[in-house]
Amino acid sequence: MEKTVSEAISYRRSVRVYKDESIDSDKVKQCLVNASLAPTSSNLQLWEFYHVTDKGTLGKLAKACFSQSAARTAQQMVVVVSRKDLWRKRAKSNLNFIGNSYAKEGLSERDVKRKKMASGYYSKLIPTVYTDFLGILGFFKYLAFQIVGLFRPIYRQARLSDMRIVAHKSAGLAAQNFMISMAAIGYDTCPMEGSDTLRVKRILNLPRGAEINMVIGCGIRDEKGVYGPRFRVPFEEVYFEV
Repeated sequence: MEKTVSEAISYRRSVRVYKDESIDSDKVKQCLVNASLAPTSSNLQLWEFYHVTDKGTLGKLAKACFSQSAARTAQQMVVVVSRKDLWRKRAKSNLNFIGNSYAKEGLSERDVKRKKMASGYYSKLIPTVYTDFLGILGFFKYLAFQIVGLFRPIYRQARLSDMRIVAHKSAGLAAQNFMISMAAIGYDTCPMEGSDTLRVKRILNLPRGAEINMVIGCGIRDEKGVYGPRFRVPFEEVYFEV
């Protein structure tokens, strides 16, 4: 029986050693479908998911992950990739979706207003925020936004580094969707920061603009796969009611 959300969250641990037991690729793929439903900034979906099942590629990735046990014993791997460089393509996809959604005749005044606002968002605002040239344009946008921000609330994340963070945050949300989905069906995962990301990109033949968000080992936990009891700092130290 599939676990509830709370059960899956509680069950999920970073598993470092997996059994030599295969897992169903189709089930893992469905968990990646769930990943693609995660919240994402401006609905741009600046992510890609590389589902690795080939044994030879798994071996290469394990070496790129420093041969740590979570990679070496993984039955499959998922590489979550941040694609900030695809913002134009994704914005265009949103514009096409908006156009198709409001294609019928006789739209109400409310729908006409919504279509205009949404179309303007993707055709004007998104290019304003994401367009940059060697970080220079972003720096000047950042300064301009800070000045305007002295007088009214304004979006302040305008630099190249800011937009990279935005894209990686969305990719991280998708990765969490994936790992919780895997836990719900009794599969285990381990998100690995420890990797040579340049080698990972070469193994997967990724373009220059792609950035590795995380490599996730997948399998079924060995009895020694969880290294110890869960530790979290006291909840009172991180919870603030305002």
